[in-house]
Amino acid sequence: MIFVAKKLFIPGPVDVSEDVAAKMSEPMVGHRSKDYSELHKSCVDGLKKILLTENTVFLGPMSSSGWMEAAVLNCVGKKALHVVNGAFSKRWYKISVACGKNAEALEIKWGSAAKPADVEEKLNSGGYDTLFVTHNETSTAAMTPLDGFGKICSDNDVAFCVDAVSYACGVKIETDKLGIDVLVTGTQKCFGVAPGLAMTAVSTKALERSQNAKNKGLYFDYLDHLKKAEKNQTPSTPPIPQIRALDYQCKKILEEEGLENRFKRHTEMAKTTQDWARKNWKLYCEDWCLSQTVTAVDNSRGFDLADLSKKLGERGYAFSNGYGDLKGKAFRIAHMADRKPEVLKEYLTIIDELVGY
Repeated sequence: MIFVAKKLFIPGPVDVSEDVAAKMSEPMVGHRSKDYSELHKSCVDGLKKILLTENTVFLGPMSSSGWMEAAVLNCVGKKALHVVNGAFSKRWYKISVACGKNAEALEIKWGSAAKPADVEEKLNSGGYDTLFVTHNETSTAAMTPLDGFGKICSDNDVAFCVDAVSYACGVKIETDKLGIDVLVTGTQKCFGVAPGLAMTAVSTKALERSQNAKNKGLYFDYLDHLKKAEKNQTPSTPPIPQIRALDYQCKKILEEEGLENRFKRHTEMAKTTQDWARKNWKLYCEDWCLSQTVTAVDNSRGFDLADLSKKLGERGYAFSNGYGDLKGKAFRIAHMADRKPEVLKEYLTIIDELVGY
């Protein structure tokens, strides 16, 4: 089957720059070799700078869902509280239930986000030991500000776990300052690398929780990963091509574009898209919690989104309809990773032409 290349305006996987993709085709090395250990250390060092953390960083041959499950298995002892404001935060709650954990979903209206006050009373009750928050709910483009959650968790000996899959490396996340015990992310969104590699930053508290965790299996055991990480290794065979590309991309971001410039570019692209949506459609998400990496547009015109997707595909663009229950009711525009603002504006102009306001 021959695939026709399209510009991906879906919220992952994203377009991968040619130089980044080229790193994946370099000669293979043994995963227990010195060459790999040096690559592993370099990649982890770069990730720590981007995630603003001194916590332990693990690399895994999996989607980000794997590290989400690991957070459940290693951290939840008594009861988990999941903030649910969209499809992916709901999925994390489902993971806890599937793992046999005592878990509760705190439902927040889709298109909105939680605030620390929403969880404070529950966490103060002492019945919970882990809080799960999705920083950027990709299904609705609602961003949950993280300030304040960490202190409440710390005051109540609750592990603070954050899904930053579609936000890390696009927006500044001060992992340690925010008191995040487990941060989960992956390569295929703001990092601009091919899928197949996920990363997690794990605090001392989370590692201590893992020591007492029961029935956590082996593949997701933090302590097993820690033993190998101390030697710049992974317990199972790592996706070396993706790690090589991620290492290169981290260096490129830090040394060429600059981290603050990358954050600024994402903010500017978000504003461009949000202003366009307000002018021609409506935003699905409340103004106070708008994402900086993906915008959900309410289908206020009642346009045939399947037809729009087809026509955009013919023009060389991949379109993202609403996710799950929002299919046909909203659509999403991703503005993340190495996307250039001028290409984004081109995409928005073509939508204007096809819709014909």
